[in-house]
Amino acid sequence: MDANTFRRYYDYHFAENRKTWNDYIKDLPEDLFNKDVNYSQGSVRNQIVHLISVDEAWFSDLRGKGIPDSPDPATLQDKDAIRAYWDSVERFMGEYLETLQDGRLNEKPLKGEDENLILWQVLLHVINHGTDHRAQILRQLNDMGIKTGPQDYVFYLYDNP
Repeated sequence: MDANTFRRYYDYHFAENRKTWNDYIKDLPEDLFNKDVNYSQGSVRNQIVHLISVDEAWFSDLRGKGIPDSPDPATLQDKDAIRAYWDSVERFMGEYLETLQDGRLNEKPLKGEDENLILWQVLLHVINHGTDHRAQILRQLNDMGIKTGPQDYVFYLYDNP
């Protein structure tokens, strides 16, 4: 894989995040948005905040800025605040990805317990983590009676050749 391929995968990641937000979450009633479930991160709100904060943590670490404290989802009750946070994290990630070079993909840029992870592995992990939590969100929404759709990469490619 090369840097452009990763940028393409992240275009998909960002697009699916926005699609999930715009199509299903933006207009979700607050009671459903905050409804606690006994699985994974709990509510849809908590799932989203977790997804965003993990993206931020990995990319902060990749940029040598250390891992920031994850926000408490209870302090982000307002969807506008969550969307603003998500937008800022996406911009932060995009800045890193813009400068990504092929020669760095096999480096081990992290320290501590993650010191043996290769950059391309971290980049794939973040995308996979996002797919996992979007799937959990879509399942929660489905269980609430909301019809959801697929998030397959190939469907993204059909729409974005």
